[in-house]
Amino acid sequence: MLRLFGPLIAPIVGLGFIAALILAIITASYESEPATAAHEFHLHPKPLHLASDGMLGKFDRQQLQRGFQVYKEVCSACHSARLVAFRDLSEIGFTVPEVKAIAKNWATEVPSVNPETGEPATRKALPSDYIPSPYANETAARAANNNALPPDLSLITKAREGGAPYVHSLLTGYRDPNTYRNEKGEALPADAKPSANLHFNPYYANLNFAMPPPLVADGQVSYADGTKASVDQMAQDVSAFLVWTAEPKLENRHRTGVAVVIFLLIATTLAYFSYQNIWAGRKH
Repeated sequence: MLRLFGPLIAPIVGLGFIAALILAIITASYESEPATAAHEFHLHPKPLHLASDGMLGKFDRQQLQRGFQVYKEVCSACHSARLVAFRDLSEIGFTVPEVKAIAKNWATEVPSVNPETGEPATRKALPSDYIPSPYANETAARAANNNALPPDLSLITKAREGGAPYVHSLLTGYRDPNTYRNEKGEALPADAKPSANLHFNPYYANLNFAMPPPLVADGQVSYADGTKASVDQMAQDVSAFLVWTAEPKLENRHRTGVAVVIFLLIATTLAYFSYQNIWAGRKH
């Protein structure tokens, strides 16, 4: 018997193991996690349509300049953009004198060294400098924000799931936890309401956010181009600007992609006609 069925034992055991694994996967997929307030009240980002979206997207430089203004006048008080140099702003339409003025008048000076004493010092920023952090170090940043560390915004639209729509939704999504109702009309339970120093925002994963609403009223920023600075418009503009800081070469990538696709189409067409010409009338 052993000689007869021995060779079949290993495959049978293997099939049994595979069947048990498949059953475990199917069972796990049907097991529902207990509903929590974060599940019931969390919202997905609202749609946001920017000029840079899509395979052929291009930056709207007027919007980028408005977004930079929102970052400078509102966001830079707490958030750094350490991967962006002042001279990079020329790529979004600022002139060289404007870039020099922006760097010189920046609220935070950059670290330097006193050439006479060799001691640490600070100086006015130059176009070659990167946008400085508003805080000297992480300890200072946490001390000023109830132990929460404001993230650097250079790559935020790449670092957060949802990208620019998430940033836009978050900036415009603050709600009163006492009056908020979800899609089912349910009120927020008491244990899910924010504690001291936290703020209710259904677009944030766990609902309670350390950052207070940065955009609090229409007209908080005065746009030079005359665009009405509503809260939603300011949120759209700064989201578009942060798309650029995360991927400043996006337009080059799109142009390269189009050129490659055109080349491949032409090469494929030539290859097809060459094949037809060489092998036409020949039998295999």
